[in-house]
Amino acid sequence: MACCVLQITGLIFGGIGMVGTLAATIMPQWRVSAHIDSNIVVFETTWEGLWMDCISHLGIRLQCKFYDSVLALPQPLEAFRALMCIAVILSIISFLMAIVGVKYTHRSKEDPWGISVFILAAGVAFLLTGILVLIPVSWTAGSIIHDFYDPKVPTPLKRELGAALYVGWVSAALLIAAGAMYCSF
Repeated sequence: MACCVLQITGLIFGGIGMVGTLAATIMPQWRVSAHIDSNIVVFETTWEGLWMDCISHLGIRLQCKFYDSVLALPQPLEAFRALMCIAVILSIISFLMAIVGVKYTHRSKEDPWGISVFILAAGVAFLLTGILVLIPVSWTAGSIIHDFYDPKVPTPLKRELGAALYVGWVSAALLIAAGAMYCSF
């Protein structure tokens, strides 16, 4: 009974982590403009993501523009895009493996080894996905914090942590927790 509850909990955590990984990949709020001047009237807010930049005018109108050229992007951004796309694909695959493993755990009493290997593979895939999400999210946060406190960076170019980073951290934590639950079988 306890293993069934743990499997279902791991499946829920993995599903939420999968959706969060997809959301963090798509969201444009990786870097958000920092308003640190003494001026309290701010007309524009800038969002920078993996795929596009957006500018919000007075919180009323939002204009987004996809990046023009893949070759003109900085190399870390290209690597982060690749890691997040791999993480999305791997999270879907690991979630489907976990569904199949949970579904057939109690049906196949004659071959429990085959199903436990399937659940272990899903657990390892969840762990790997969590690590793949954690790398670009934490690296981006580190560079934002470094640039924020760097006196050489002009004030209009300073950014703050965006909502996509927090979604990415929560997703990575849930994916790693799901992977640990499945690897414990």
